[in-house]
Amino acid sequence: MQAVILVAGEGKRMQPLTFERPKPLIKVAGRPLLEHIIDALPKEVTDVILVIGYKGEMIKDHFGSLYKDRSIAYVVQKEPLGTGHALSLARPFLSGRFLLMFGDDIHGAEALRELIEKPSGLLVAESLTPERFGVVYVNPDGTMQKIVEKPQHPESNLVYAGPMVLDERIFDFPAPRNENGEYYLTDSFTQFAAKYPAYVVRQPLWISIGYPEDIKKAEVALADINVEPGRSL
Repeated sequence: MQAVILVAGEGKRMQPLTFERPKPLIKVAGRPLLEHIIDALPKEVTDVILVIGYKGEMIKDHFGSLYKDRSIAYVVQKEPLGTGHALSLARPFLSGRFLLMFGDDIHGAEALRELIEKPSGLLVAESLTPERFGVVYVNPDGTMQKIVEKPQHPESNLVYAGPMVLDERIFDFPAPRNENGEYYLTDSFTQFAAKYPAYVVRQPLWISIGYPEDIKKAEVALADINVEPGRSL
């Protein structure tokens, strides 16, 4: 199985840490963030496609073409045109079902393993501040009904946590261009899920890293669950 990980962003919210290196190489508990992400992938994932951009050569130099028996390929996103555009660049490399990940968060491996058993789907997590995220509404059969971005009065505390299992049919639903010029993958996925069942899987271990102060919080969280540097979740 293949995994696509989107790591092209400049990481402006992580400045000044990203002045000298890309966000995926910032160390969390002694290891680059992207190592935590790749190490948590299910064993069925044998090939990883990294969509790189800002300081992408540093990522290539670190991981090379093989990392812990996983093949690594690279696609360059030259302009910051959003997640939908980033995934479209990986299309020539994809065949069948694949796992999509973002390079911002550390995820527990068990939920990722459960997710790839679904024909298609996404991970969600409970949030105390769902109005800050994309709120996910679930059908009685456990499939996604819709995603509402940052609602003022959310009716659910389940929010979109990032990872998805998709297949090539996602490219039948191109995202519209947003007012800021970007193409959002969630727009495509909402259209996809309206036609094909997309199962919702809960993620109990989601460590989001968006700002420099989140690194310490992440290290505390990893220590609390006894995850040592060098060992995956």
